[in-house]
Amino acid sequence: MNRLVDDNDYQAWIGRSETRTDVVTAAAAARLSAMLDRDDPPLADGDPLPPLAHWLFFLPDERQSELGRDGHALRGGFLQPVDELPRRMWAGSRFDFAGALAVGMDVERCSTIEKVTCKSGRSGPLIFVTVSHRISEKGGRVLVTEEHDIVYRSLDATAAKTAEPFQSTCCWERKLVPDTVMLFRFSALTFNGHRIHYDRDYARAEEGYPGLVVHGPLLGMLLLDLARRNNPDSQITHFEFRALAPVFEGQPLTLKGLEDPEQPQKATLWCENQLGGRTMKARIHFA
Repeated sequence: MNRLVDDNDYQAWIGRSETRTDVVTAAAAARLSAMLDRDDPPLADGDPLPPLAHWLFFLPDERQSELGRDGHALRGGFLQPVDELPRRMWAGSRFDFAGALAVGMDVERCSTIEKVTCKSGRSGPLIFVTVSHRISEKGGRVLVTEEHDIVYRSLDATAAKTAEPFQSTCCWERKLVPDTVMLFRFSALTFNGHRIHYDRDYARAEEGYPGLVVHGPLLGMLLLDLARRNNPDSQITHFEFRALAPVFEGQPLTLKGLEDPEQPQKATLWCENQLGGRTMKARIHFA
């Protein structure tokens, strides 16, 4: 096997952990609501936040001098260095929601590298890293469990995978165009410095994309928001999404959802680009 995808190079990183603490604020939730174009009422102390709002907390705090050329933190701290494969993307996540973060709550996140898988794909070597996050009220029970998949690829690999056509009926639908302002606001909400989301020259010249890349987690959040809009009184207990192809700034996007006819507490969600190609798929469960 090509040395760049040799499992033995990275297995020592499995089991590495870090813990961060934070305090849940109503202001962060209000900014998220604004970015999602929702008309949510203001939150007070003790009010629950929506699912995925934990992404607004435990934010990276590396100094400017500790950032790499791509805007991410220099590797070799918590996440392993993969200098040979510098293109890093959020491939997908799986969540279980046992409870909700609430305004004023002291919270803790314990993150652990669970798995490192090295593969050779059509576009060259790939490394998949799975990180688990357990978010809890400080000193209390776990509220959110997340498994986060990260993929590393070489700059020589094809940057923009073509979305495959997908045809299905749907019962929920929302059309929107992710523009540069939406990308900026999500990057600001999550303190995400990855330059492919705001530096068009870098995205094109350095990583080979045709334009700014819409964040994978932003698309996941928009899909979950579609389900929330159509099930406002339901509790979400599980959500998962997987990126299939990149979405770029200014491209029309359709969010769709379909309830399972045999299990109405479950639904399938997906994103379609302007050509009808499916760029992300997701599943959601309600209580």
